[in-house]
Amino acid sequence: MNKPIGYEEVAAPGEFTPGELGGHTAVIKGLEETTSKNGRPMIKVAIDFDEQDSQPGYFNDLFQSDDRPEKKWPFNAVQYILTENPDGKCSRSFKSFISSVERSCGSECVWGNGFARWFIGKKVGVVYGIVEEEYNGNVTNRRRIRFFCQYDKAKDAKVPEPKLLNNKPVPVNDGFMDIPDNMSGGVPF
Repeated sequence: MNKPIGYEEVAAPGEFTPGELGGHTAVIKGLEETTSKNGRPMIKVAIDFDEQDSQPGYFNDLFQSDDRPEKKWPFNAVQYILTENPDGKCSRSFKSFISSVERSCGSECVWGNGFARWFIGKKVGVVYGIVEEEYNGNVTNRRRIRFFCQYDKAKDAKVPEPKLLNNKPVPVNDGFMDIPDNMSGGVPF
């Protein structure tokens, strides 16, 4: 067999270095106004660790090494932020994001037509932590953006406590119905 093209560039198991937990200095690579699955307004923010970080260009490197034809920016470098609460007023997470970017760059956000463009290239701090998630019945711990902060405070940010799923027992449906002991009059069909 001949050596496959790109053999040296493929990471073997155990060679992958995950993004470090805790604070990172970052640059905003993209921002898009969109809506959630429920139709609520939100923004989608894509970041990468900047040249001052301990892992500069981390997500760009992952993106460039992805050889799939339909590749996307790495999921754990993208944050979805609802802009409004159910009552229609500004959400705290949106205000926190805007404030973190404004304090980091020293200027105010541009509202209106130039809103999304204003963020591109702006520096901001991000803090990563563990988030427990369930997908297709499997529970895993993933490294996710937990919050944004001021750029110059990112390196001092502590790793947040893991965000765990509620440990509620999963109901087992065995095909039978629970009937209360004190029920009178027969089985409810």
